[in-house]
Amino acid sequence: MSGVRGWQVSCLGMRALRRFTVRASLPEPLSALSTLATNLRWTWHPPTQELFASIDPRVWSEVGGDPLRLLSVVDAGKLEALARDEQFLLKLHALASDLERYVEGPRWYQRRQDEIAQRREHGATTDNPLPTSVAYFSMEFGVHEALPNYSGGLGILAGDHLKAASDLGVPLIAVGLLYRSGYFRQSLSLDGWQQEHYPSLDPRGLPLELLTEPSGLPLLVHVAMPGDRMLRAKIWRAQVGRVPLLLLDSDVEQNDEDLRGVTDRLYGGDQNHRIRQEILAGIGGVRAVRTFCELTGHAQPEVFHTNEGHAGFLGLERIREYITNDGLDFDQALTAARAGAVFTTHTPVPAGIDRFPVDLVQHYFGSEQLVPGVNTQRILALGAEDNPGMFNMAHMGLRLAQRANGVSKLHGEVSRDMFRGLWPGFDATEVPIGSVTNGVHGPTWAATEMSKLLGASEADTQTSTGLGIGSFEPVTDAGLWELRSTLRGRLVTEVRRRLRESWLQRGASALELGWTDSVFDPGVLTVGFARRVPTYKRLTLMLRDPERLRGLLLHPERPVQLVVAGKSHPADDGGKALIQQIVRYADDAGVRHRIVFLPDYDMSMARYLYWGCDVWLNNPMRPLEACGTSGMKAALNGGLNLSIRDGWWDELYDGSNGWAIPTADGVTDPIRRDDLEANALYELLGSQVAPLFYDRGEDGVPTRWMSMVRHTLASLGPVVQASRMVRDYVESYYAPAAASAAGVVGEGFRGAKELSAYRHRLRASWTRVRVLDSDLVLGGSSVPVLGAPVIVRARVELAGLEPSEVDVQVVLGKVSHDSDELKDVVTAPMNYAGNGNYEAEVPLPHAGSLGYTVRVLPRHGLLASPAELGRVVLAS
Repeated sequence: MSGVRGWQVSCLGMRALRRFTVRASLPEPLSALSTLATNLRWTWHPPTQELFASIDPRVWSEVGGDPLRLLSVVDAGKLEALARDEQFLLKLHALASDLERYVEGPRWYQRRQDEIAQRREHGATTDNPLPTSVAYFSMEFGVHEALPNYSGGLGILAGDHLKAASDLGVPLIAVGLLYRSGYFRQSLSLDGWQQEHYPSLDPRGLPLELLTEPSGLPLLVHVAMPGDRMLRAKIWRAQVGRVPLLLLDSDVEQNDEDLRGVTDRLYGGDQNHRIRQEILAGIGGVRAVRTFCELTGHAQPEVFHTNEGHAGFLGLERIREYITNDGLDFDQALTAARAGAVFTTHTPVPAGIDRFPVDLVQHYFGSEQLVPGVNTQRILALGAEDNPGMFNMAHMGLRLAQRANGVSKLHGEVSRDMFRGLWPGFDATEVPIGSVTNGVHGPTWAATEMSKLLGASEADTQTSTGLGIGSFEPVTDAGLWELRSTLRGRLVTEVRRRLRESWLQRGASALELGWTDSVFDPGVLTVGFARRVPTYKRLTLMLRDPERLRGLLLHPERPVQLVVAGKSHPADDGGKALIQQIVRYADDAGVRHRIVFLPDYDMSMARYLYWGCDVWLNNPMRPLEACGTSGMKAALNGGLNLSIRDGWWDELYDGSNGWAIPTADGVTDPIRRDDLEANALYELLGSQVAPLFYDRGEDGVPTRWMSMVRHTLASLGPVVQASRMVRDYVESYYAPAAASAAGVVGEGFRGAKELSAYRHRLRASWTRVRVLDSDLVLGGSSVPVLGAPVIVRARVELAGLEPSEVDVQVVLGKVSHDSDELKDVVTAPMNYAGNGNYEAEVPLPHAGSLGYTVRVLPRHGLLASPAELGRVVLAS
């Protein structure tokens, strides 16, 4: 016996050298369960979730609703019994057939393709044909917590993009990295300081398939590293409905140890580690796409969409392909690559842009082994910025893409102003950066009960709005209020569970945590605030006046309860200090039943918050929130937004779908600004929001509150959908980019060569192009009157360029008494009258003090905008 005891004791100290997962062997009649479990469509398809839950409801709950984990731990005898259960098998086969129809059948995109083709055949449209394939690159993808490959909003947005693309039938291939530890898990120390934990993830336990050669060996992507070393990466495929998601994994035995760890963590490590990740994501990502398409017969992408600048090096690999495979020179290859490229920036401030020391970029690209044939100096020029020692990934992204956009209308304006230095001489309004306002995937974020109540269905997401608003009217206020109360109660239960777990992790004894059973009240106005914790999001604005907040929380007739969550970047001690302030306030025994901080914010927690919160709070420093989609998800569940007018809320707030916190615009002192805006927040909560919530009729229903809820669902439901967002990308970016790509690569790259030659001519002549003189003549009246015509004439020296190769324009706008700078400008083309003379008749666009100038712009049929080349000559 002593020997046995000794063996047992020694085992307690053993640790696994490596973690691995063994997948369950399913009885043959249940084989379709594997397909349903590995296609992530189950994450937004309640019938499939219900099927898995029915296998073993207890285990389903224990594994967090993860089908693969369920199948790996459920009792084998139960599976054998289900293999003989005719009712279960009928449901299984029906769902497998439904998934097959979903994946293979035509959807919105295919119907739109057919419609455009038929109309073009009859000459009834000039709409561009839709691309046969689009590649979408992002550094993170938040599809579901079962695939923890995301940190926050950027990844969740990318995941919603894939799901909506799948629902619509958009032929997307997504590309990113597989992080062996994902993003960190968050807990709190006893004094409220954020602590990070990095889980070890085994890809074979995730809904992933390894791409292999016919021999069974993993397919590898190869990326050259300095010192004649090679970075190899495996390719894992996640299937997101119809969309394949390719994730590169550097944990390959043949790699040197430091290279093996390139994909260890999301947003971890120093700049050297970071640039390796971005090289692998961009350059390795393109190579993975090529390999995947050759392996599966999938169409090679015509359009490449870069979601933020992290994967921007993909443009260099595409240039290399054109040089190596097609014999183009650099300028021709750049022209061809740009035509089919779309770049989306999510960055509202220069400090948020990825930048690397030029020496570091030169270290990786200097030998020209990484992208052979691509000149290093040309690479450095693509990322050049004001600081000659830094390489700017956003600048490179903009220079490598013919089309670019921000992620809300306001962010588009901010981006045009922020990057206007790349287009000197142009008004900010003319900078060629548009906008597509982000959206959220309704089937993922709307509570199932809310979707059923509103009549939402998957079909809606591919045809129209994404919410079945048409069937919404018959729902009574009482019925809608009952559902909102149910969802709030569900959140309260989850808050109590998570808060208790958090305190146990912090070192509390279970015996002293009885108070957590009564935290929050299902009948109290519930406000949610959950997001990443950079400074500009102002997590602690609510604490500017702690006693005033306490008064709101403990109001005897109209109390408020506040649930807060969020992670700070591991290297951001300032953000961690903000979390600690909130935690210490929430630890106070006098208020801890009304305010909580829940650690480890992720998608599973987020759903409860979006479902159950009555009000969603967002108070960033305007205009530093690019979009901020969390409030959209709350709105889909009948939550009302209480937000600074920033990001999406700036364009969609209408006065009846929530509240806009006034901003102290013009106040430069950040402390005073925070004080003013916090005061406005307290005032709104105390004098408008809470009284409206507690203003009940005889039936206990807050009728006026429910009116706002109804209006929110009806007005925001259709427009905040990711299906709307993806359709916007298809119509305004993907289709035009595909047309541009076709225009430059067809007929042996004739367009690319012509446009490149044109740019060479411009480069040789442009410094000598000038407006020699101009004058303005009133057209029939001695007194200028608003709307009256004026004639503008100009003489232009074209320096050898043809008149057809330039646009000459008159620009009119307002001028102030102390400045000649034109504002609110209106442009009009001038007609060539021979011998360098141009003329235009234009109506006066404004009353008051006006001015005008004449300018010369490049003109070519393959340019997407007159400002594209950043060249303009202004009359002096």
